[in-house]
Amino acid sequence: MTRIVLAYSGGLETSIAIPWLADRHAAEIIAVTMDLGQGKEALEEIRDRALATGALRAHVVDVRDAFARDYIVRALKAGILGERSPVSASLAHPLIAQKVVEIANIEQATIVAHGDPAGGASPLDRTIRALDPTMTVLAPAAEWGMTLEQQLAYARERHVTLPVEYSGLGDRASAPRAIALKSGESASVVIAFEHGAPVGVNGVMMPLLDLLGSLSIIAGAHGVTSLAALHLAHDALEKAAVAGRGEFSSPRIAAPYLRVLSDGIWFTPERGTLDADADAVQQQVSGVVRLTLFDGACAVGDVQVAASPRTIVLAKAAD
Repeated sequence: MTRIVLAYSGGLETSIAIPWLADRHAAEIIAVTMDLGQGKEALEEIRDRALATGALRAHVVDVRDAFARDYIVRALKAGILGERSPVSASLAHPLIAQKVVEIANIEQATIVAHGDPAGGASPLDRTIRALDPTMTVLAPAAEWGMTLEQQLAYARERHVTLPVEYSGLGDRASAPRAIALKSGESASVVIAFEHGAPVGVNGVMMPLLDLLGSLSIIAGAHGVTSLAALHLAHDALEKAAVAGRGEFSSPRIAAPYLRVLSDGIWFTPERGTLDADADAVQQQVSGVVRLTLFDGACAVGDVQVAASPRTIVLAKAAD
């Protein structure tokens, strides 16, 4: 049989894509889901749903380290993690494309599919084609012409179980929204940076994944996403460290960096050039920033620039 590897988010489009592709192409469907930090229970639910819906196999690939190190930090240095930036919807696309192609090669499949209704115009589609021009790329959500109501009806007809809410990078992904605990009190968080990369929270140096997890808990309790907090703190520190010398990098790099994402040319020398440009400026961006969090708002307090945050008594800064 034909074998199709599907980038599976667990959302509506990719869920109904399993039976739709299987019927239309008389194919075996291999579902591939990226672990970007959605949580074990959510990923198990997504995997089980893929199998129950008809996937022959369902792979969950742990890419948390790579996503944090090679994507979030690079986007932070390029200044594209702001609240109004569309990057949250597309930042993971190059990594998803790369892993889907890798799994397709392992599965000896020459066809891959995704759930983006933009079809060939989507960044994910463009990146897959750029990575492997010999691969056939299908976008069922761009082909079937079903309205949302018709998709839901099709899901019911094919006994596709869809939860009211699902975790993961959705088919029509949007910037994640933090859920405030409505504590009614403000809180402070101190973020330490070294050469533009976050290295500590509230006086404790920690690995990147641990840092993002801690920041997500602290900021999320006050209705602020961890990425928004990181962007605001980094932006303030960069301005304090280098803006006076006319070397503030983000405004210059952000637009072309977003174009690299949208055009599907992440794995090219052009992005490498942008990274090098950003890194050259980020050598000066070290220090700590105190943020105040309250009811979905985030404000910059103290900004301390240093040759390295390790030279600052972080515990005292976090008090």
